[in-house]
Amino acid sequence: MKKSFITSGAIIIFCLLVNITARLWTGFADFYVRNIFPFFSNIFSFISGLFSFSVGEVFLFLLAIFIIIGIPVIFVILIRSKNSRKKVLKIYTSIALFIITFAVFSETFNCFIMYQCTPFSKVYFNESERSREQLTELYSVLVDETNRLAEQVERDSEGNFKITCDMNEEAKKAMKKMGEKYPQFKGYYPDPKPIKTSYIMSQTRTLGIYFPFTMEANYNPSVYESNLPNTVCHEFSHLKGIILEDEAGFFAFVACIQSDNIEFQYSGYLNALEYVSNEIYKNNISEAFEISQRISEKTSQDMYKFVPEEFWEENKDKEIISSETIGKVSDNFTDTNLKINGVEDGIQSYSRIVNLLLDYYFGGEK
Repeated sequence: MKKSFITSGAIIIFCLLVNITARLWTGFADFYVRNIFPFFSNIFSFISGLFSFSVGEVFLFLLAIFIIIGIPVIFVILIRSKNSRKKVLKIYTSIALFIITFAVFSETFNCFIMYQCTPFSKVYFNESERSREQLTELYSVLVDETNRLAEQVERDSEGNFKITCDMNEEAKKAMKKMGEKYPQFKGYYPDPKPIKTSYIMSQTRTLGIYFPFTMEANYNPSVYESNLPNTVCHEFSHLKGIILEDEAGFFAFVACIQSDNIEFQYSGYLNALEYVSNEIYKNNISEAFEISQRISEKTSQDMYKFVPEEFWEENKDKEIISSETIGKVSDNFTDTNLKINGVEDGIQSYSRIVNLLLDYYFGGEK
């Protein structure tokens, strides 16, 4: 037991020193992300990719059982079985130590360091003026492109967008194609995995999730299908060290619009249009309001649609804790996690994708 404490303590202290070094020395973080992380990412992704289910989701499920059921059981055993106390406590403590140590190690090397590196958008693109005029022009371009593609994608009898392609393969193709231009995205991509507990995921209004401890790209299969291509490419970006949410969203957009598949193109443009539209109205850019009148009926039908309209009614029996409560807890957790890692505006950083889109269209490549 003493040996386990010493080993775990040494690993945790080492991780702490690595985190401090990354925060103080951007060059260290840059070197790690570009030269070391891809090696570990490919290995972890390949191993977890051997399983058809989300290994990360199973880990979280087992952890919940360990905490919710394991702790009370341990207390009962400790109270009733005096002869087994030492042995049981030793086993439980060893498991807890392993979980904590593994979590700290994997989060450090598969997540935390990446928050400290030079943003990849600054590596590849020049910063634009980011003016009202440019934002208005960008809005017009996105409206026209989204409208054009909205007429070409497949829809069901009620006019809802439907994916007809092999999404997993198309997502891999899109990311690898982007890797031809931006080297960070080269390498192995596992199959993205649907989360089984998608209702809970929907309550948190989460489209996808990246598990640093298993290096998996997971998505919520219950969402409205136009969200899926962009979401999968977003999570794939995390696997390549793009940890900032605005950057992952931006490179997902680039991957989608450069894809040869119109369903991916549409998903990318639609997601970007939603962010830019929000920014237009948040900043009260009145000269852009008339552009909104050009948004087609089909595009409008797909915009801001998180899940199919009938989803909540069909799944109301699954609600144990209200979606509003879970949503608030999830938002607070995400906001806190981002701020701890140096993202000052927390959950609001997602909308910074608009600045990156402006740089992409008006700043030009380096």
